[in-house]
Formats: sequence, C-alpha cells, structure tokens
Amino acid sequence: MTHLDMLVLVLSCCFIYVSSQQTRDLEAYTSHPCIRSCQVNRPMTCTYDFTLELYFTLSKACYDCPYNRADCSRPHCIPADGVPRGINVVNRMMPGPAIHVCEGDTVIVNVKNHLAGGLETSIHWHGILQNGSQHMDGVAMVTQCPIPEGASFQYKFKADNPGTHFWHAHSGLQRSDGIHGAFVVRQAIEFESHLGLYEEDLPEHTMQVSDWLVEMSMNRFAHHHQAGGDNKPRSMLINGKGVLQEFFNSTANSTSYTPVEIFHVTRGTRYRFRTISNGILNCPIQVSIDGHTLTMIATDGNPFDKIDVDSFNIFAGERFDFVLNASQAVGNYWVRVRGLADCGVKQAKQVAILRYNGAPDEDPAGSTTWEDADRTGKILNPWNKKGDETNIQVSDLKSRLSGNIAGLKDVADKKFYLGMDFNKIDNYHFHDVSFYPISAVERPQHLYMPQINHVSMRVPSSPPLSQHSDIDKNEFCDSDSIGKNCTEEFCECVHRLHVQLNDTVEIIVIDEGVTFNANHPMHLHGHKFYVVGMDRLGQSTSIEEVKRLDEQGNLTRNLVDPVGKDSVTVPDGGYVILRFYADNPGFWFFHCHIEFHMNIGMGLLIQVGNPNDMPKVPKNFPKCGNWKLSGYEVEEEEKYCVSAASSYMSPAFSVVIILSVSVVKILQVFLY
Repeated sequence: MTHLDMLVLVLSCCFIYVSSQQTRDLEAYTSHPCIRSCQVNRPMTCTYDFTLELYFTLSKACYDCPYNRADCSRPHCIPADGVPRGINVVNRMMPGPAIHVCEGDTVIVNVKNHLAGGLETSIHWHGILQNGSQHMDGVAMVTQCPIPEGASFQYKFKADNPGTHFWHAHSGLQRSDGIHGAFVVRQAIEFESHLGLYEEDLPEHTMQVSDWLVEMSMNRFAHHHQAGGDNKPRSMLINGKGVLQEFFNSTANSTSYTPVEIFHVTRGTRYRFRTISNGILNCPIQVSIDGHTLTMIATDGNPFDKIDVDSFNIFAGERFDFVLNASQAVGNYWVRVRGLADCGVKQAKQVAILRYNGAPDEDPAGSTTWEDADRTGKILNPWNKKGDETNIQVSDLKSRLSGNIAGLKDVADKKFYLGMDFNKIDNYHFHDVSFYPISAVERPQHLYMPQINHVSMRVPSSPPLSQHSDIDKNEFCDSDSIGKNCTEEFCECVHRLHVQLNDTVEIIVIDEGVTFNANHPMHLHGHKFYVVGMDRLGQSTSIEEVKRLDEQGNLTRNLVDPVGKDSVTVPDGGYVILRFYADNPGFWFFHCHIEFHMNIGMGLLIQVGNPNDMPKVPKNFPKCGNWKLSGYEVEEEEKYCVSAASSYMSPAFSVVIILSVSVVKILQVFLY
C-alpha cells in the first residue's frame, strides 16, 4: 500500500466516522429501547440528543417530492403542506422526535442549539409536573436562562405523572415554526384505569394537530402587531403533514400533492389514540373520523369515565385520548380536522387517512372541504357554547381517581379572580401616544391587548427560580399593587400571585368577552388543576358580575370527582373555576397557550412558597441578567502577590509589590 493509498484510507475512515456522528445526533428514536411494555418497579434511563436548527420545507433532502411520492419519505425531508417556508426543527424532523417512556423512567435530553441568527431557546416538557426537578421545566427567564446559539443544556428529570403530554420550545415563537413533539408516559397495566377498553396502545397512533402559517411566525407577528396585518391561518397539519399547495407537472399534464398521514388498523381490534394540540393561534380544532364513534377516556394525562362522542374540540396545549373500535368494513376513512374561530375565517382544515389493513392504497371516498368536517352529533369540549346533552363541557367529565383528592376541600386557602379581555390601550411596544396612538390608527381593533386584570406580563431580568436575589423587587407586581389605573394606562410588570406551600388554591378565570368572540386556552406549569366549574353566561360578562354570582352562591362547584387537567379554555362571556394543591415549590407560569397572546404578555407567575421553600439550584447552573461595568477582575498572580503583601508586609510595601507586577506586565508586552 502506497502512502497515498494510506492517506485516502485514513480520510475515508474519518469521513465515515464524522458522518456516523452526525447521523447519531439526528436520531428519530422510533426504536428507542425505552419504547416497551411497562412493568412495575422496572424503571430505565432514557437518553435523547436534540439538535435545533433553522431549516426549510421541501429542502434539497426531498429530491423530487412531491412528484415522486417516495422522495417525500427520505431522511430529513419535511414536505409539510407543500408551501415552501423557513422552519425551526429538532433533528431535521417536524414534529421532532417522539419520547415514549414508562412511569418512573429517568429522562435525559441533551439539547444543542444550532439555530441560526443568534436565537436562544429552551424546551418545556408540557404536562410533566417537575416536582423535585423544578429547574428542568424549561421556561426561558423563569426556570432557567435561555440556551444561547452554539451552547448545549442537559435536561434530566423523572417521568412521574403518566399520560399523553408533549414537549415544545418555550422561547419566542419557535414552537409555532416546528419545535415540538410528543411525550407519552405509559403505565404498567396494573395501574391502567381503562384496562379492557382497548387491545392496542401503539406509538404510531399518536396524533399531533396544529394550525399552520405559510411564513415564519415572526414575520406574521410583526406584521400583525406593528402594521395591522392578517393573523388568520389558512392551513393545518396532522403529524406535520398535509395538503395545501398544488404542484402541476406541465410535461406530464398531472397534479401532485404532498402526502398526508396514514394510521393503520386491523378490523376487529380496539386502539387507543392519543391526540395532542400544538395549536398556534386563536384556532380551536374539531376532530372526527368518518364512520366511527370516538370513546373519550383521558385528557392531559388524566383519566375520566368514558364517554362516546361523534367529534371533539381540542384547544392549544390540550391532549385528549380516545378509543377507536375498528369495526367498520375494511377500507379507507378520512380523519378530519377543521379550524374554528380565526381558522374558520379562511376555512383552514386538514385530513389524514385511517386505513384498515387489507384496504387498497388509495384515498377514501368523499370530498374534504371545511364544511365536510363539521361532524354533527355529540361533541366534547365545545367552543363558546353552554353545556347541554350534545355539547359536553370538560367540567361535566368525571374523574377516574378514587378517594380524597388534595385541593378539593370546601373552602380554598387562597382565591383569585382573573379577568381577561382584549383591551384598548396604548401599549408602547406597538404604539406611540404622540405620533400614532391606538385611537388614531386604522383598524385599531387589531391592536387591542389581551391582558389579565389589565396587566401585561413582562419577562423578569433574571430567572426567579435560580436568581431570585438578583431581581429588583420592584419588577414584581399584582393588579392591586401596581400603583396606577391600568384601565387608562398601559401596565406591565412581572405579574405574580403568591401562595404558600401546601395551600389549596382556587382561581376563577373570567373571559369578559366584550371585544371579540375568541378563546384563551390557559396552561399551568408545575401542577395539575381540577376543573370544578365552568359556564358561559352570555355574549359578554365582567369580573364584577362573576364575583357577585359567587358571593350569592350561584357558581356551581364539583368538589367530589372533577376531571384533572393542566390546560383548559375559558368560555368567552363566561368563566372556569380551577382548583389545585400547591405542593410544588417554585415559580410557575400560568399563561394563554396562543402564541401571539403569550408573547405580548398574557400570563403571570404563581410563586409557590417562600425563599426557604425553594429547591436548591443545581451546581454551576447558568446565570443571566442585568449587568453594567464596575471594573475588572484581578488576575491570579496579582491576587497572590497582593495577598502575600497584605499578610506579611506593610501597606506601603504592598503598593510597591502591586506596581512591580504592573511593570513586569508592561515589559512582557514589549519584550515578547
């Protein structure tokens, strides 16, 4: 072998090694060893590597997709709905890698931020309560500093609460552009409360639904808030796939479309499906499957008494599990989702296929219009309707938990009323009182501010969980302490509610509904809550009216067997009553899960406990916050000399030593 041959061999080996390392970093984890049949007291440690990048739909990895349908399934190809646009992704997948583990497993996720353009990030494990691992909740500037571009961060926690959850970016608008994925925590069959209702619970029957924009979310966000631009999505995705853009091949005179998701079942078998909403904007999503009734069994990881429905609505951040009985004739059936509210304006919808094994590889019969997805009959979780026999509200669901439930005693230790609406106020981030006040600009209704108790949440200067002493106490406020009339003047602060450890907390959230017929799906970190009451009073209401009804004893509460959740929408012109037991010390975000609303301040922090109750900060935990120049660090050799001089010599001689060190440094510069 010549020297040249040897060089070629070495370079080839290096290339293969580097390529294998890159492939390993971009795993899909579809055959991860933690995907298994769960057993009691047999936990595993489950490790994942997440690489975050700026990417593009129908990239060069897609070759001739969608004209050649097989190319659409190539590694790193993300067709989405066929519209070319920038996206943010994990491991060049959308959705990102699904995590399927068992209750009690330890989860380790090594997040590497390779997002272009200096974007910082963090990952939230939506639905995982993090009791005992509070610093792993993944909320930038609340539980941790954001992860800078080029840096990595390791999340490590136990998957203690079973159910259907998901993970997503919790910094900026990155969740809207593709950084999200399923997170399912299964139980041993001994603990499964719906054992016997189904035979199969397969990872491939996890269904993530979302409204979808045809451009980067930040563009739409800036256009909407700074110039009154459109904020109505016209597309939706099911597991990151869908049909919107048409591709015409003039040579073959044929039309092609990007592929849709296909769910396979065998006739005669009952399957558990897990549905996750990564909803982005004001778009409740109605879900149905042609020819099939859905047996609903759980929400946000919490089981309830089964109920058969024809369709259900799922709001941003929610999860619903249902059993599908594959009892129909062998064939193909449309899985339909359609967007309501703002998505209804442009009739955004999407389809997938339920394919019985043995059915031909073809689309189901029937059209796929937005109107076709309006399934009649019984619906769970209606949008802005009073509950009745055909509209089943989540407050009507009965928990499968037995015995006394913490947090359901007759009188709560702390009670808060939170009024929400879109307020006509001059937010200085988007208006200037002197040059373009809200009263003077065209179409001002597009610039109303969604607020809680007329206060907008401002991100703290440092994460309060790990750097509470670094935050000026004047950054915090609540609506009673802010010191000005927030109905006439824009109010912004680190909006905080403070409760004691082990308090029973009741929050009555009111959507006053004066401005728009909208919705606000509210999500609580760190705790699950119980939906003990809910009602729509009319087209609009007020916090004063709800308080009065409560004082008169006219707000009905179920304190016996309410369903547990961590995300719930509030009926427009109505209220929802939430109860939780504050057994998890820390700072927990409570916010609207509509991306645009959260990012302009529709949220607040719930501080559980006092400083001495807070968890210990992990060793060498990253720090961030305000800074100003106050001098320079003394180098080690100078510190040593100064220390020696101070210990053994007079103050005058100490000065001589310091000057000598400085002279030596100057000489080093000139001599070397």
